[in-house]
Amino acid sequence: MKGIVFTELLAMAEGVVGEAGVDEVLDGLALASGGAYSRVGNYPCSELLAIVSALAARTGVPAEDLQRRFGAWMHARFTQLYPGFFAAKDGPLHMLESIETEVHVEVRKLYPDAELPRFETSWQGEALRMCYVSPRPLVSFCEGLIHACGAHYGTPLRVDVTRVSDGEAVFDVSLER
Repeated sequence: MKGIVFTELLAMAEGVVGEAGVDEVLDGLALASGGAYSRVGNYPCSELLAIVSALAARTGVPAEDLQRRFGAWMHARFTQLYPGFFAAKDGPLHMLESIETEVHVEVRKLYPDAELPRFETSWQGEALRMCYVSPRPLVSFCEGLIHACGAHYGTPLRVDVTRVSDGEAVFDVSLER
């Protein structure tokens, strides 16, 4: 998993528990990386999950909710770092539809070693079905990203989530009416 995910998680956490709180969380974990991450490094997802669990214990916010909040955080960062992806789309459903065919293609050009989840999409009338498959248990993180995408375009989304496994889910996404 790319280091930018870790550096952004820690940035979000600093806003919640402060820098000293983040240091205490990291010091309390037995992380192979020692809790030192670079944006372009690669780190095991197990470290991300350990940090989220420790933050959940410290804040009292359930880990699944923290994943959703982190998904929203990452979406905001993506819009700042890569505004061209979002400007080229007329709304959240078309943006979400392009993740696999456009965004991940560009990510693989920059980071050939990136281990990305797979999103297969299909239209169900006016709704978009997104089938998420990943070796990582980040369904709630994806749900946060999806809702944040709607907020970015000023269009609240209805997101029905069917979990198939820890790393597999079906998101039925439609415009909230």
